Amino acid sequence: QVQLVESGGGLVQAGGSLRLSCAASGRTVSTYAMAWFRQALGRERDFVASISASGSSTRYVDSVKGRFIISRDNAKNTVYLQMNSLKPEDTAVYYCAARRRSPFTTSLLSNYDDWGQGTQVTVSS
Repeated sequence: QVQLVESGGGLVQAGGSLRLSCAASGRTVSTYAMAWFRQALGRERDFVASISASGSSTRYVDSVKGRFIISRDNAKNTVYLQMNSLKPEDTAVYYCAARRRSPFTTSLLSNYDDWGQGTQVTVSS
């Protein structure tokens, strides 16, 4: 099992930017696909973005394409989510997830094995 700790959340005005980080410990995540999900109040946890173990392949939900960028630094055992042009509808708790069983990306929540505690992102209008 790998421990994941998210950071970088906060309150930002619409149109602003935030950079989330997900620091992994306990095991190296260099062979795992990684992802970001988000959960708005009263709603289900939804896929945002994923990245393959090598970093060569990424996947995004349509609503964030062109605004969010997922990246990773395997030497630092860390995954990032750069969020630009933020909108009020991006407000949610953002969770980092690790897919220990495969290096390939997927948007399915059930395919991820380990989760962080989440970081709150609030976008004001």
